Amino acid sequence: MKHFNIFLVFFALLLSCKEQKDPASAGGDAVTEDQAVVETFTAVGDPMSDREVTGPSDMVALYEGMQAQDTVQTAFRGEVLEVCQAKGCWMRVALPDDRTVMVRFKDYGFFVPKDIAGAQVTVEGKAFVSVVEEEERRHLAEDGGAAPEAIEALVGPVSEPGFEASGVRIWQ
Repeated sequence: MKHFNIFLVFFALLLSCKEQKDPASAGGDAVTEDQAVVETFTAVGDPMSDREVTGPSDMVALYEGMQAQDTVQTAFRGEVLEVCQAKGCWMRVALPDDRTVMVRFKDYGFFVPKDIAGAQVTVEGKAFVSVVEEEERRHLAEDGGAAPEAIEALVGPVSEPGFEASGVRIWQ
């Protein structure tokens, strides 16, 4: 019996010597073979799936094929141009050819920092095309910190790409 107890202690020590992961790198670092540096991100909203992330050019093609009331589940990466300065409750992300997509957050359930203009983000959720009325356009321009002259210049409704994000990664 004494030999069995010694064996159990030895076995327990052997199991406790397995390699452990650094908790600082778990879930926040992404490294590809082509990268020399580690990119880190801050995640807000729901955790993102393993869905393929498209680029801004692919999003333009997607939006061009959509009509009002269409929705597509997708994820894409782009540069933040503007963020709501009241709460961080929306952001505009750049698309090619001076286009943008208005990104809002699912169920108004989370916000992004107000100082991330210029940062790269990955968003996952629903892409759609919507008609934005003049009053809403002016409200959004005001929240974005636009000049009063620019706000007054917004006349009539426009059709624009929209996105309801369930999760966002902000890359540093």
